[in-house]
Amino acid sequence: MSINKEQDFGTPASAASQLVTLEIDGFQVTAPAGTSIMRAAASIGIDIPKLCATDSIEPFGSCRLCVVQIEGGRGMPASCTTPVSEGLKVVTQNQKLADVRRGVMELYISDHPLDCLTCSANGDCELQDMAGAVGLREVRYNPIETHLNAAKDESNPYFSFEPSKCIVCSRCVRACEETQGTFALTIDGRGFDSKVSPSQNQPFMDSECVSCGACVQACPTATLM
Repeated sequence: MSINKEQDFGTPASAASQLVTLEIDGFQVTAPAGTSIMRAAASIGIDIPKLCATDSIEPFGSCRLCVVQIEGGRGMPASCTTPVSEGLKVVTQNQKLADVRRGVMELYISDHPLDCLTCSANGDCELQDMAGAVGLREVRYNPIETHLNAAKDESNPYFSFEPSKCIVCSRCVRACEETQGTFALTIDGRGFDSKVSPSQNQPFMDSECVSCGACVQACPTATLM
């Protein structure tokens, strides 16, 4: 789990020299071409809710918390994977977006242990922070319990893996690939049966993991600590 409390801009910086100017929530912002809407918004103090995005790895667009609306555009694109362009007008906050984000967060919480007060990540958990950010106060869905009984893997002497708390954001998988180039982690299964798997469903110590810690740093919950 990450302990870095510095501002996370959501996606890596663009190296482009060309600048574009757009409008986000009525504020004018200038950013390098190729910059994500999420990062451009963060640069002027507008923090769009996110779980799968972090500025240390490339964006993936899987959590659907960071959706926005673009004037003249269709649907609700993910702000982490949508680049800025000249003259774009973006809305990051309105009732429709708020309802969508709360609905998405409800699904995450419905398959997550409700043990925040005793969890080792209490107060330093991005899932907890984002639930508050989107205004989630109650969950309408019955607990799905797909992962709640999954056994904790303590085979690695440097960190533990608690799959019952995993939200399958894939940040650990991408950090393993992009930071270390080890490809020791993968996403196995589909839908609510999806899970992070070390190699071929092996304990961490029997996998190709080299204990670099990139996955632990990337994890937004107490799954990897």
